[in-house]
Amino acid sequence: MPGRAPARKRGNRVQLRLFVAGATLKSREALRCVTLQCRAAMGDRYDLEVIDVYQQPELARESQIIATPTLVKMLPAPVRHFIGSLANIREAFAGLEPAGR
Repeated sequence: MPGRAPARKRGNRVQLRLFVAGATLKSREALRCVTLQCRAAMGDRYDLEVIDVYQQPELARESQIIATPTLVKMLPAPVRHFIGSLANIREAFAGLEPAGR
């Protein structure tokens, strides 16, 4: 499940990390919801990295992840965390569209 969207020019893109715990139904649902909502809000102007906290616990520690699923908006600043059910996070994307959209 861990992976990264295809590499593209990152200058004006929103960079996100989704922390999940294994390949559970909850993790798959979080990934589905985030992907659908990112596409609706930003088209293809985002990069989403999925991190399984069981496979990469050091990244979870570094990012101070205490619960999953957690979506972290890395760029543009400031960093923001969205924890728990990600089924209705459309409002979280308000104002996140990169410049030039």
